Amino acid sequence: MADSGGVTRALPVLHAPIGHDSAPRHVSGEALYIDDIPEPPGLLHLYVGRATRAHARVTRLDLSAVRAAPGVVAVLTPVDVPGKNDISPFAGDDPLFATDTVMFHGQALFCVAAESLPKARAAAALAVVDYDDLPPLLTADAAVAAGSFIEASQSIILGDARTAIAAAPRRLSGHLQVGGQEHFYLEGQVALVIPGEGGDLHVWTSTQHPTETQHILARVLGCADVDVTVEVRRMGGGFGGKETQSVQWAAMAALAARLTRRPAKIRLDRDDDMVMTGKRHDFEIDWDLGFNGDGKLHGAAFEFASRCGFSADLSHAINDRAMFHADNAYALPAAEIVSHRARTHTVSNTAFRGFGGPQGMMAIERALDAVAMSLGKDPLDVRLANLYGVAGDLTPYEQVVTDAVAHEIMTELAASCDYRARRAAIAAWNATDDHLKRGIALTPVKFGISFTTTHLNQAGALVHVYTDGSIHLNHGGTEMGQGLNIKVAQVAADAFQVPLAAVKITSTRTDKVPNTSATAASSGSDLNGMAALNACEIIKARLTDWALATYGVSPAFTADGVRLGADLLSFREFVNRAYLARISLSATGYYKTPDIHYDRATHKGRPFYYFAYGAACSEVVIDTLTGENKVTRVDILHDVGRSLNPAIDLGQIEGGFIQGMGWLTTEELVFDDAGRLRTHAPSTYKIPTAGDRPDAFNIALWQPGENREPTVHRSKAVGEPPLMLAISVFSALTDAVASVGGHRVMPNLDAPATPERILAACNDVRRRAADA
Repeated sequence: MADSGGVTRALPVLHAPIGHDSAPRHVSGEALYIDDIPEPPGLLHLYVGRATRAHARVTRLDLSAVRAAPGVVAVLTPVDVPGKNDISPFAGDDPLFATDTVMFHGQALFCVAAESLPKARAAAALAVVDYDDLPPLLTADAAVAAGSFIEASQSIILGDARTAIAAAPRRLSGHLQVGGQEHFYLEGQVALVIPGEGGDLHVWTSTQHPTETQHILARVLGCADVDVTVEVRRMGGGFGGKETQSVQWAAMAALAARLTRRPAKIRLDRDDDMVMTGKRHDFEIDWDLGFNGDGKLHGAAFEFASRCGFSADLSHAINDRAMFHADNAYALPAAEIVSHRARTHTVSNTAFRGFGGPQGMMAIERALDAVAMSLGKDPLDVRLANLYGVAGDLTPYEQVVTDAVAHEIMTELAASCDYRARRAAIAAWNATDDHLKRGIALTPVKFGISFTTTHLNQAGALVHVYTDGSIHLNHGGTEMGQGLNIKVAQVAADAFQVPLAAVKITSTRTDKVPNTSATAASSGSDLNGMAALNACEIIKARLTDWALATYGVSPAFTADGVRLGADLLSFREFVNRAYLARISLSATGYYKTPDIHYDRATHKGRPFYYFAYGAACSEVVIDTLTGENKVTRVDILHDVGRSLNPAIDLGQIEGGFIQGMGWLTTEELVFDDAGRLRTHAPSTYKIPTAGDRPDAFNIALWQPGENREPTVHRSKAVGEPPLMLAISVFSALTDAVASVGGHRVMPNLDAPATPERILAACNDVRRRAADA
């Protein structure tokens, strides 16, 4: 059936596996990214001059040769900033350009604006910079020892953990190092700024946070927010790396455009991007557990130290979330969680999918593996015995867990993937093969959904219904490939019961929906979907009031059209009549997450609206002579509530898992003693490839799933939680390494578990097992 606009109906559109709206354009090359926008006349190309020290005073910065170089139009330095030389989101500690002291290797000193990128790059190389070197703090441990922090250390306390641990029948402690991770978005950092009349600027930038970009650019330029319009149609990936750290490059382009009155563009190449932008925080973790002979926990203590980099960025909230997720899915009768936030002379680390949660979960999962090994038990049984809903329901931050379903998901997955039989078969294999060892692990995820900074849990949307029945949809979220736009469009199409093709998705713009939050914290669909639904309901309420007054009946929006008693009108005819009756067909929608509260001073409250759950079983094989390894099979069962779009959600689960697997196996960030990042290109930094995908990769959505909270159509967030399912890979690798010593000693294996580390761990286990 065709609607009044002549498009073929494809209903229902909600809870249906519909493809990504941009997918055909992606494969055909029609999807426009910023670098695809035709270059306007007079465009200036920007290149950044960088510091070559990790920590030093700048005693001389001579840019005369740079300014005199062919094609150079302007050279931007701190003195050219008309507003504040500050691009920080909160703390005021992150300059657009370094001034008298550089704080990390690669920090921006100046920016060249030239007629072409090669000319800008060549000119930047002519700068003369002299330094007076200062001692750098390059690691979290070094910074903690020196007392260098971005804020005072934080703690979450539940009961008396130290007493509980000391009184427990058994006790174990250990240390784990967890590495950082490069975002490696396919589209690098890029911005294009075009000046308009009256000092206005139109900014195209690859950012997850258009509103913050608008605010900070206005701060740098010394103008009002209204003078800056930021637009984002799509990003080629973000993963948190474009939440705050996209702002610096947009600010440089905006400054160049404001000063020269010419369009300006900056696009970092991969090496520069990796050197100058922050990563996932790397952590040093100490853990201490008290438990009984059944593996039931009595108390737990965790001490985290993270490398935050030279400025605060989002490290306060990231480290808070690491603390919130130190329990993962397990009820801790008593807990002490301490977090040290180290200020180092390295690039400022930032948001990354999971936002500290993955590092927090790694602590408890490693500890439970050790508990199981010490007792000679299956790690799955130890995990099941300690889950929320089984062992308790109060988190260390005193939020009551009312939706615990991890036990149901894990037991269902263990049965469906034949975990017990496979574990027995792997034990038999390992008993006869000294060269190749196999391992298996099944781990859960419980991930809190909401921004822990409470005021960010709000969103707006703008919906126009045109007289031909087509619908214009705009909201404050940004599309970075995750499928947010198609989900919100499905919500709008369902609200009016029109075909999905009737809904036009438009660019996110600060002059359409103002004061938005970042598309982050897995909250994009929850917030923007509800805001769009609110706008649709406002329009429907107007239409209902008009129809009642005019026809004496309430309209019923159906897949066949709008029913008015015995009469059936097409949606087009119905809204056209309403227009002729002077009924407004446009509305702004708004939503704020209810029932959340959090006191950061005490780290107590209900920071999360609900929890997303899942479980994964991973099987691996390692070569004990080389450390080479392969993930051979993965089974995932994940709760997305009532999925708005199962196809999109399955894609997010698969992609998140693979990204997490890369973080824990192949993606190694290496800084040398001078503070230089040595792994700054695909040649040295290894993200997973198609060949790393497990040959057997089985993903299912948990069918009983339905959000107990009134989220948009009872769905659950899916962006971040699946990444932490990959912790099962790390536990499986630990299991395989432990088999080298007959599971008599716990491997000293840190993350990422590279072949070098696996080989070293195997050799260490052999030696320690022989000594035992």
